[in-house]
Amino acid sequence: MKQIVLATASAFILAMAACSGPAGNEGANSETDAPETDTGATDAVVAPETASEEGVDALQLIKLDCGSIYVSDLDIFSTAGDYAGQSDTFTDTCWLIRHPEGDLLWDLGLPGILTTQDEQTTGVFTVSLEKTIAEQLAERDLSMSDIEYVSISHSHFDHSGQVDLIDGSTWLVNQLEYDHMFPEPDVSEEAPAEDAETEGGADAGSQFPGFEVLQHEIILDNHDVFGDGSVIIFMTPGHTPGHAALLVNLPETGPVMLTGDLYHRTESRELKRVPQFNTSEADTLASMEAFEDRAAELGAKVIIQHEPDDTDDLPEVMR
Repeated sequence: MKQIVLATASAFILAMAACSGPAGNEGANSETDAPETDTGATDAVVAPETASEEGVDALQLIKLDCGSIYVSDLDIFSTAGDYAGQSDTFTDTCWLIRHPEGDLLWDLGLPGILTTQDEQTTGVFTVSLEKTIAEQLAERDLSMSDIEYVSISHSHFDHSGQVDLIDGSTWLVNQLEYDHMFPEPDVSEEAPAEDAETEGGADAGSQFPGFEVLQHEIILDNHDVFGDGSVIIFMTPGHTPGHAALLVNLPETGPVMLTGDLYHRTESRELKRVPQFNTSEADTLASMEAFEDRAAELGAKVIIQHEPDDTDDLPEVMR
């Protein structure tokens, strides 16, 4: 079953790569990942207000609809074997975080090309998308070029699909996920290293050409995006080696924690179910424990990004 997921991801990544857009200049920070002790709590965040053309006066968290995923057999989403024969429909959410110092786009959803197609089925997944991120930003009088930062919880196809729309944003990524996406090639006498650079600067053999050409910054654990403790990217490895989650401190609701794919469903969180295709079950369980400790300490509202019960009917301050 793991092969089904990986093959599906590869198929959508290739579709994404076929419509990749303009590139930025690559610029990596040489720092490596190391744990930090910042809990992410802050007293400095002010309440959300209406956006202006120049930006915003206060922090905002805005949900974007990045597609729908029907899973015909959930078996691969639990190593315990108790999901076999069940089906479910996941929502696919991306999030725009507006801050007086700039904007962060969290996750990139399904490939935008799906807006021009009917539902597409590969293996157990049937996916669809109504509007691209760019179209949803335009409804808010924003463009992709207005976004200062972009970061993805992890590199699977349903969280990285619209990278081709990025226009000048800096990609924030930890070293573990970057290395997972762009591993060093195996070199031997039978398979010598070759110069596979394309005219755009991307490795012709990469599964992530759209990301490879982005300007990027390598970040540490507990990365404080805007320097005031209001928006924190923290590592929750296991689903992928560098999987991350997001903490946004909104005073009207208390802290909000976006899970990425640490969990896919409410039941997954309650029962601590680990997908069969995760890179490490042990790391996933450790990340779940650390995530829950942090949520309890902060009194945070937890949003499972694929769970309609969590992402529908949100408070107005979460748009």
